[in-house]
Amino acid sequence: MIIGLTGGIGSGKTTVANYLLSKGIPVYISDVEAKKVMAFPEIISQITAVFGAEVLGENNTLNRDKLASIVFNHPDKLKQLNAIVHPAVKKHFEQWVGNNKNFPYLVKEAAILFESGSYKDCDAVITVSAPLETRIARVIERDGTTREKVLQRINNQISDDERIAKSQYVITNENFEQTEIQIDAILDLLNNK
Repeated sequence: MIIGLTGGIGSGKTTVANYLLSKGIPVYISDVEAKKVMAFPEIISQITAVFGAEVLGENNTLNRDKLASIVFNHPDKLKQLNAIVHPAVKKHFEQWVGNNKNFPYLVKEAAILFESGSYKDCDAVITVSAPLETRIARVIERDGTTREKVLQRINNQISDDERIAKSQYVITNENFEQTEIQIDAILDLLNNK
């Protein structure tokens, strides 16, 4: 069984993922794994074929900042990048699932689980939510950014209401002791399926 784990920026997805990992549940952190996949030589060559050698840094590694500056605010360029990266990450995830098939369930954590369509590969989805002001404060503290930049990122994501409507489970992550109780309740439900 594959469980999707998603939520907007600052909701606490990583906190929930780390708690699940501490319980011995394999968790595929999509952003982390996508960075690894983007470092594969065959992916770098596909990206440079589309975006040019200027996206390369030292030792022919990908200059992620340069690439981000090209695709940011250019949906067509982002679409081209995603067309290279998403299929490679999907294949990588499938290999990871195969390597972890002895577990009763696996968790795929992804900020854009619904937007990317990868929720279709999940048997159930958990959405992590938190009040807007809590999310803003967390991201400002974590990233050292401004309120305006956080709001811009939040507004570029689908809403919590949209995520929740498509999810089987919802965790409200304001206080971690309460969050643990909610996660444990979901794990009990999954273990009894």
